[in-house]
Amino acid sequence: MTILSCCVANTQRQLDDALRIRAAVFGTELGLLGSATTLREVNGFDTLETTVHLVVYADEMPVATTRLLLPNPEVALATGEHLGIDLERKLDLSSMSGPGLVFAESTRFCVLKEWRHSEALVWLQAGLYAESRRRAVTHWIASANMETDSAEDARLIYQVAAYQGLVSQRWRARAHTPPEPPSTPSTFHFTPSERLRARQGQFEGLRMPRVLSFFAHKMGARFIAEPLYDEGFRRFSLPLVAALDEIPARTQARFDALGLDAARHARA
Repeated sequence: MTILSCCVANTQRQLDDALRIRAAVFGTELGLLGSATTLREVNGFDTLETTVHLVVYADEMPVATTRLLLPNPEVALATGEHLGIDLERKLDLSSMSGPGLVFAESTRFCVLKEWRHSEALVWLQAGLYAESRRRAVTHWIASANMETDSAEDARLIYQVAAYQGLVSQRWRARAHTPPEPPSTPSTFHFTPSERLRARQGQFEGLRMPRVLSFFAHKMGARFIAEPLYDEGFRRFSLPLVAALDEIPARTQARFDALGLDAARHARA
């Protein structure tokens, strides 16, 4: 019997576990990081006091992680941005405000491949939700992997999202000058026949990328800007906002069933 647990990374070892998972998923599995000689995926937001890392363990083995970037006034002052979070390098988020609203960036959400269809994913969601509530966060901001480096496929995916009613009617963000995607893409989302249908505006039955579908349908997220190309990860991503008060009832019930303050859960 394997015991799952989720914790906030409060020690160097726990932080190291989070960075190793990220390197394993983004680097070793997906090949998005180039040569990572330290076997860790690190950026400058990882050690800020406003950054919260969560790690899911299967017994003693780290299997999933995410991080929460809370607003950082020092970073906002230095960059001239609104919130002082990583996504503001790409997006103008100055409209993300309102009385009693606290926006935080959910980022680096990843699960080791062999645990991706297990309860580890639910534990990671529930841990992020519980810690966000504890810190009075009302909305998550993120940019989810579109699983393609094709500008056309990314544009068509956004149109599918709009067709499905998944583009926010309340929140909009404006992209800064985006990096140029590759002129010859290597990773496509649609088949040639699906692409032809999408070009003709026939969106019925066209699939969304798995990550986008997960955030939209399981977490109640809505998309707030057109696709962004990330030079570091060499993929397009789609910016989104999710209100914690609007988490779907089915997802909330799964969180409640775990007991958000519980430390452990058994998995056969």
